[in-house]
Parts: sequence; structure tokens; C-alpha cells
Amino acid sequence: TEANSGFGGAFMGESGRALLSVVSSSMAFSRTLEVPNRQANSLSQPDDQRGITQGFFLDRVADGRALCRQRQPGRIRCIVMIALPHILCFGDSLTAGFQSPTGDKPQGGETPYGQFLQDLTGPSVRVSVSGICGELTGEMAMRFRRDVLQQQPSYVVLLGGTNDLGWNAQPAEIMRNLVKMYESAQATQVVPIPVTVPSIRVDVAGGGPDAEAWIGQHLSRRVRLNGLIQEYALAKGLPCVDLFTATIESTTGQLAAQYSNDGLHLTTGGYRLLAQLLYDQVFAKAFPRVQE
Repeated sequence: TEANSGFGGAFMGESGRALLSVVSSSMAFSRTLEVPNRQANSLSQPDDQRGITQGFFLDRVADGRALCRQRQPGRIRCIVMIALPHILCFGDSLTAGFQSPTGDKPQGGETPYGQFLQDLTGPSVRVSVSGICGELTGEMAMRFRRDVLQQQPSYVVLLGGTNDLGWNAQPAEIMRNLVKMYESAQATQVVPIPVTVPSIRVDVAGGGPDAEAWIGQHLSRRVRLNGLIQEYALAKGLPCVDLFTATIESTTGQLAAQYSNDGLHLTTGGYRLLAQLLYDQVFAKAFPRVQE
């Protein structure tokens, strides 16, 4: 077998089956495929029976990958390009995995859930992260074509709205921006995965009635936005991950202490939980783990 970066070779095995070796070093992924007898026989047909000139042709396989074959004496040489399934994590600082400095981590840092999702899906899937701290959903929508659609992912995990809520934007306004992105993705055969916005954690002890009223009003808008996100996903038949419910403190509705880095951003455990939820609820069936 002959193989180069991103390419593979094929030859006729003793059983008369075409053995195809595929190597893609750019994505650290390799696989060996065996072509059934009937396809091997088809590949070995004379060029004039297939309308091929000079022994070279371009064909398409079932999953849409480009497959070039060139006949050589005694064997079939193949050039295969495989595009791995691509999951793109898109959003604001919660997608970037931002963490404020703490006593345990004085330098702060970033632990994007995408890196944990990559560990769960394994090397047969590509996971990338596009998160900008402080971004509003309107700004996310403006860069959606460049940073998502032009990358042609299979899935886009979309988490946004917490910054809008911080600026007192209304849930319906935020939802309009999210829907633009959901629908743009679906129009280009990208599957959007909506994620609900997590809660916040604020110590209002001693703040009096005004502080309690403020946190109550803020949490109410957060719940309404998440309800709109879930209703849309249900109506469109989209998978939706409810990060809000998975990370709240049941008695207060605030972000649980174990998942709160600074009251707004998540701890490493919180980001890891989001990755696990995405894998278990959305991607496990499509990309099962290989048992070693």
C-alpha cells in the first residue's frame, strides 16, 4: 500500500477483495476499509467500459467523500480525502471556558467545555471552539457566517445570552438573535444544538428587599429566555441541552456553589459537566466510544 499525508492506497487482496488503506495525518486519523467483491470487480473494469480516459477518474462514495482512483498494473491505487465530523462550540465566555482568578487558581484561565467534549468523542471527531468574552447575541449573529457557516461544521453547539441579560435585554429580543443563528445553521445543513443559559450566583444576604427583588427579577428573565430556547428546540425537533437545570441550586434557583467560579462563569467541573451532558444527550449515539 502506498500512503501520503491525507491520502491512501488500495490493492487487490488474495481473496479478490479490494483492500483500501486511508491515512490522514493532518487530523491524526487512520482507517482501513475493505471494499466488497462487487465494488472491486467494478473498479477493475476496463476504462472504456466506464467511460474513463487515460486510466484516471473522479468518483463519489456514499458519504460524499471525494475518491480518486488511478489504475496501475496489477493493482488499484486510490487517493482518498476524509473529512472528519466537525462539532463547533460557539458563544461567549462560557464557550471560551473563562475562569476568574481564585485562591486555587490565582492566574485564572480558560477551560473550554470543547476540550472535554473532544476527549469524550475521541479522535474520529473534530471539536473546535469559537468563544469571545463579553459578546452579546447580536454580535455573535454578526460573525456567525464567518466563524461558523464558512467552517462547514456538522454541528454547532450554541450558548449565548448571559451577557445580554446582564445588560437588561428582554428575553424576546435575545431569542430573535438566537433564532437567526439557529435558522442560518439549518439552512446550510448544519445541525444547531441550543444550550440553555446557566444561572448566576449572588450573595444578597444583608442587601435588604431591593437586593432580593433584583435577583428575583433577573432569575425570572433567565428562566423565560431558557423557556423560549427549549420551546423552539422542541418545535423544530432539535436536541437541546438544559445547562440551567443541571447546574442550579434547587432551593434558590441560583448557580450551585460547586459550579460557580465567580458567580457568572463556571468552574472546571461545570464546564466538564456541560461536555458530559452534550455527549450523553446528543453525541453518544452518533460517536460511541471505542472500547480499548
